[in-house]
Amino acid sequence: MRASDHDILGLFVSHQRELVGYARAIVGDQSLAEDIVQDAYIRIDRIGRSADEDGSGARLDGPVAYLFRIVRNLAIDHRRRLGRENAHVVAEALTDTAAVAEERPGPEATLIARNELRLLQDALAELPERSRIALEMYRFGGCRFSDIASHLGVSVGTAHKLVVEALRHCRQRVYGE
Repeated sequence: MRASDHDILGLFVSHQRELVGYARAIVGDQSLAEDIVQDAYIRIDRIGRSADEDGSGARLDGPVAYLFRIVRNLAIDHRRRLGRENAHVVAEALTDTAAVAEERPGPEATLIARNELRLLQDALAELPERSRIALEMYRFGGCRFSDIASHLGVSVGTAHKLVVEALRHCRQRVYGE
């Protein structure tokens, strides 16, 4: 049995901020992240309507996790598409090998990167232990939210919230956002 349209809309409204933040972390742009979340809503609504029309009445198990997966896939697809487009543009622009810049960063870029690293280390040290562990498992260990939740003894939603809040804190400390 399919969740009603009201349930799907309610689910999106109640998780919209987290979904947009999640997409923004992947694509790096607020308005693009909002577009991706809207596309995710359209897709999940279309899937539900299709299930109703064909009579399968498929039930959506774990709808929040499913939403995050759709948003993640759409955001990654966008980054890949953008990467292909950029690679094409760069290939055209760099036909002359003399135009290729030195690969080492300059002293200013090195200083900025070191400062950002120091700020990030400070921000990580400020986090509560659970948040820091969740963020490290997610970003550095490549763990899924279910793995993080299991390790910390919390729900998947709480694991996601810990990671999102930790990322937000680090971004604020490093970039002042």
